[in-house]
Amino acid sequence: MLPRLKESVKTPAEQPEYVQLYERAFRKFGTMALWSSRPVPNPTPADALAITRSLRVEGNLEARRLAEQIEQACHAAL
Repeated sequence: MLPRLKESVKTPAEQPEYVQLYERAFRKFGTMALWSSRPVPNPTPADALAITRSLRVEGNLEARRLAEQIEQACHAAL
């Protein structure tokens, strides 16, 4: 029998801020503003930046503010 490999699942506190914001965007605005996008399992800053336009155009004021937070977090991560 092969030994089971332990998956390294990061807790929210261990994830970069842009990943947390990216996941929040899909939870809160997936059907409203991100209907044409699919979340990726391990988003990069480029993946996170890619959804900000949809959040601004299709979302409400809260979605627009989240887009700004995502952009700031992505720029800080680079």
